[in-house]
Amino acid sequence: MNDVMAELAREHPQVSFVKLEAEAVPEVSEKYEISSVPTFLFFKNSQKMDRLDGAHAPELTKKVQRHASSGSFPPSGNEHPKEDLSLRLKKLTHAARCMLFMKGTPQEPRCGFSKQMVEILNKHNIQFSSFDVFSDEEVRQGLKTYSNWPTYPQLYVSGELIGGLDIIKELEASKELDTICPKAPKLEERLKVLTNKASVMLFMKGNKQEAKCGFSRQILEILNSTGVEYETFDILEDEEVRQGLKTYSNWPTYPQLYVKGELVGGLDIVKELKENGELLPILKGEN
Repeated sequence: MNDVMAELAREHPQVSFVKLEAEAVPEVSEKYEISSVPTFLFFKNSQKMDRLDGAHAPELTKKVQRHASSGSFPPSGNEHPKEDLSLRLKKLTHAARCMLFMKGTPQEPRCGFSKQMVEILNKHNIQFSSFDVFSDEEVRQGLKTYSNWPTYPQLYVSGELIGGLDIIKELEASKELDTICPKAPKLEERLKVLTNKASVMLFMKGNKQEAKCGFSRQILEILNSTGVEYETFDILEDEEVRQGLKTYSNWPTYPQLYVKGELVGGLDIVKELKENGELLPILKGEN
């Protein structure tokens, strides 16, 4: 989907494309009810107009084309380009507490310096979001002037430029890096937050719109039949959660259903509870 986003950004220069790591900005994820990744949100004048949950390239392309052609997105215009770009760069550098502007993505860096930067941040368990400067030439060139820093990668904390790779290496050597950059939550803390994200949480393969295994599909059908609201997490999108939750819950398979942070069980348990008439009271928190 990163490649799809990059291509759409080239095709629709009047549209701004921004990518955030959901776990790095929990307040944003909570505000817009992000329960699985990727999720695409469409905005105009700071108002959310549309959304798309899941990795559906054709549907994403259709939505972008529809909104762009209908004039939903304001034309780029050149009346105040410097002012507009400066404001946009300020928003981007503040998009997460720790923002990395790099060539490529953390999963697929497209230069050696960016790769080294990601490795250092990951080694120190630093929580960060990233922006691929290859996806937006205006940002790529504009940020050099905005920050008075001519090369990439560039690391920002709370909107302030920390520096490039050499500076980060110096901070690592002096042991200052850990005090400057925010730490990612430990896995156990993260799992506790995720299992309590909604009153009823389902960890599955796929999402509400598209289950990616028969067991997950069956449990979705059961939950949908109860009429109880629930959220899902796609464990195929996060290997750390996929493996860690097995140990955390002492339950080796998926799907896994949680109510108020407590494990109910997998598909077989849920089936039994439904047959015995116990599932609905549990989902409603009456047991």
